[in-house]
Amino acid sequence: MARRPLPRILSSGSASITRSREFARTAADNATDVLHPLITITRGLRLLAATGRQKWAATPKDKRGPTLFLVAACVLAFALMPYGGVIALVTVMGAAAWAGRERTPVKTGPGEAQTARLRSLYEALVPYFSVADDPGPLFSHGGDWEKAFRGYEFDADGRLTRLQMTYPAYFTDSEAASRARIERLLHAKSGRGREYHFAWDEEGNQLVMSVLGALPTSIGAQRFVTAPGETVLGFTDGDSVQRTVPVHDGDATRDASPVVWRTGARSTEPHLLVIGQPGSGTTTLLRSIALQALQQGDILIVEGSGTGEYAFLAGRDGVLAVECGPAGALATLEWAAHETERRLIAANRARQSGHPAPEDTKRPLWILLDRPSALGHLAAADGGTDPQELLQVPLRHGRAANVTVVLSDQFDGLDTLGETVRTHCRARVVLGHCSREQVESVLGTEPHTTPPPDVPPGRGYARLGTAPVLRLQVPATPDPYDEATGEAQRQAVLGLLPERQAPVETAVPEPVPAETGVPEPVPARTVTAAVAVEGLAVGD
Repeated sequence: MARRPLPRILSSGSASITRSREFARTAADNATDVLHPLITITRGLRLLAATGRQKWAATPKDKRGPTLFLVAACVLAFALMPYGGVIALVTVMGAAAWAGRERTPVKTGPGEAQTARLRSLYEALVPYFSVADDPGPLFSHGGDWEKAFRGYEFDADGRLTRLQMTYPAYFTDSEAASRARIERLLHAKSGRGREYHFAWDEEGNQLVMSVLGALPTSIGAQRFVTAPGETVLGFTDGDSVQRTVPVHDGDATRDASPVVWRTGARSTEPHLLVIGQPGSGTTTLLRSIALQALQQGDILIVEGSGTGEYAFLAGRDGVLAVECGPAGALATLEWAAHETERRLIAANRARQSGHPAPEDTKRPLWILLDRPSALGHLAAADGGTDPQELLQVPLRHGRAANVTVVLSDQFDGLDTLGETVRTHCRARVVLGHCSREQVESVLGTEPHTTPPPDVPPGRGYARLGTAPVLRLQVPATPDPYDEATGEAQRQAVLGLLPERQAPVETAVPEPVPAETGVPEPVPARTVTAAVAVEGLAVGD
């Protein structure tokens, strides 16, 4: 049996309805475009009216009368002036159009990927910031992460660059191990390959994690703007110190934040200890200190490694000796101990007589000792005296005698350092790639930053006494006699060197009085020449 076709009105009804909907939608869009100015002005008038009602409601009752009189006076003024009504109408329409304009909504809050990252980080912190008997836990599985994370910033790649979080008051933030666990977790979850800084506010139960930029490695050896007795160890973050100095960075001059070490009679950290890995830049730091010390003082250099890293300083004005062998090193340090005693006696006699201290006791004397562990091993093999024993007098009494001691060694020689060195070298620097435990063993506390992914030479941490641990980048001060040194850096170092020493006549020191047991005060230059007679290398 053949099927009957549907009536025409039923078969073509859906097409007619579709066309009608398209026509109505097109008409509505055209009407919206035509009436858009009127809609904008109407919306603006409504907003202006609402604002006027709020202002009127907020006006005190005793001031409503004067306000109403002022508005009426303005209306009357517009009504009496030529074309006042038109001007008032145009002004009101313009204000309404501006108030009723369509504003693009500002996107606030994290995106979907950022929200997922924050939630994942929140869930990872739950085992560390929650206990079973907490009635209202701030951190709980499936909880609200927005209550814990008060502020956050992301970079273009969607990784966290800053996070401010609140943690429970019962968290043991006073224990270094507890803080270290949280820092390691945040470091792993926020992305490796960057250096993070953690600022703990134990009083407010707040933790701020921020990403640190790399310290500049392009600052080389140069004259730094410092006061007498100040030495620039390197440069750090701008928010870590309250001082800047102008430096030459390539072809430009800019301000950098220095780590300044103060020495002298009023210094609380008169001596420095530098520890690092092989090739970490400890010798570079000592060369930088030597070039700065030569501006106003004399230096003695004892090199335990015997590689000739300080040969370019030999024979320069102010360089009393550059020794590499065990015999010369012992003679140099023995003379330094006697010179410290001589300065103390001369200054004491001057004070007892009511006179100022002699000028030769005011000139700073620097003792730079590189790799004392190697010298101690050689001395022990020869049955001689450990060089560290000869440093006891300069370390204990050097501040009063204007004698500064700088020691540099590697981690494998840290155990050989004596108690006197550890006690009196309170200014300390750690260079090279090392763990947080190694940094703590030298500085006494862990840094508030994660280890850097890339460790260039001269990169490390510094701590002056009980001050906070600072990131440090030592100025590039290579050996100018090294063939691998660039011409620009070679000329920069050579330009800081003093002139060659003029030949000096030898002199014999005065005899030792029996009642004192120490030499009579002798000018420093005469003592230097006398030591040269005994085999101490001075000059070329």
